[in-house]
Amino acid sequence: MGKLTKNQKLALAKIEAGKAYSLSEASQLVKDITFTKFDASLDIDVRLGVDPRKANQMVRGVVSLPHGTGKQVRVLVLCTPDAETAAKEAGADYVGLDEYIEKIKGGWTDIDVIITMPAIMGKIGALGRVLGPRGLMPNPKSGTVTTDVAKAVKEVKQGKIDFKVDKNGIVHASVGKISFAAEQIRDNVKEFVSTLIKLKPTAAKGAYIKSIYLSSTMSPGIKIDPKSVDEN
Repeated sequence: MGKLTKNQKLALAKIEAGKAYSLSEASQLVKDITFTKFDASLDIDVRLGVDPRKANQMVRGVVSLPHGTGKQVRVLVLCTPDAETAAKEAGADYVGLDEYIEKIKGGWTDIDVIITMPAIMGKIGALGRVLGPRGLMPNPKSGTVTTDVAKAVKEVKQGKIDFKVDKNGIVHASVGKISFAAEQIRDNVKEFVSTLIKLKPTAAKGAYIKSIYLSSTMSPGIKIDPKSVDEN
């Protein structure tokens, strides 16, 4: 491991080893230990007491963050011609069908979210090998396969994100930017964790929320006391 920079040492000095901070404390602390010159992303990692290898313990869902993600989300809508105008008016960055399917087949994936309609899924199935590994495949469970593409575009642009537990039982998501006020960070984290709790599988036994860590792009992780998420 290389030597720590001056800012890394300053950041680590502000974190008390072994301490689990309240959500309110962590929301301010993550700002205090971030020294990047750019608007760093805020990331949350929640370890769940589930076995993702079992279908009845898979955790996947969507959440609309109260203050959005702070990111410019590039949205592609693959739809029939009659839905194109509504998709464009809702704020979609790219709208079309066959021409974009061909572009994706050629390797183009310069987008963050793809929204489509049930009637179009037959054409998109062949793109699975390109879109699947990048997490771009539209899915009804995440709201990206819908008859109301305009509504879906607006929700994504306003801060709706989808998430899924990984093979290690961890859910990772981006919940804002370091430029957010501490109260906005707290609100977003609270909404995200609350959504996870609502999705607890009935087959999951023992402690469900095992640990929560909050960090920015280049900061150390801050351990959060799960009980504090329920506090106002």
